Amino acid sequence: MNSRYIFTLFFTVGWFFAACGNSNNQTQEQVSDPENEPFELFFDALTQQCGNAYPGGLTLEPPGDEMLTGTELLIVHFRECDENQLKLPFHIELEDENDWDRSRTWIYTKHPNNLELRHDHRMRDGSDDDFTMYGGFSYGEGTAVRHEFKSVERTEETGIFRGWRIEIVPGERYTYGTIRDTTWSWRVDFDLTEALEELPPAPWGHE
Repeated sequence: MNSRYIFTLFFTVGWFFAACGNSNNQTQEQVSDPENEPFELFFDALTQQCGNAYPGGLTLEPPGDEMLTGTELLIVHFRECDENQLKLPFHIELEDENDWDRSRTWIYTKHPNNLELRHDHRMRDGSDDDFTMYGGFSYGEGTAVRHEFKSVERTEETGIFRGWRIEIVPGERYTYGTIRDTTWSWRVDFDLTEALEELPPAPWGHE
């Protein structure tokens, strides 16, 4: 087994157990800065990673979800950054095909009073996927290391809060996942302790 997979497996399993026991304490930390709102501090923490790519893996998925196997390498690339918007391609290794799925890009936009998360999905030829640019705005105050984004449509459909939870601890980890009520339903973690030496190519539909 490739050493990258072993490293990723231990990293993600470790973070899963850490999340069960210590997530509440760690992710509620605030950075003291009276001149910035929590959403600005959170955006700044994401911006600190600009230009780098990091390895990660699947930490948690609901029963029956087959999007990921849990053994493939995942890469997040903090690729396009300006003062108000960040574009983070999410690369998924296709182990059986010796190829990569480069269809997804997470887009964070900073507005005067909150943040917005969108999902740019593309086909291999660069055209838009049938289901793309979904997402929502940050919900609640959030913290410097955690923000949640509400999916209005999914919440209204189920009557239960549905959306996304993002955590960023510079120098440690970046976490992306979906939540149902207050609980993770799907989650991937990336190791920020050491950036990849080789950056991935552009995601589909981007130059």
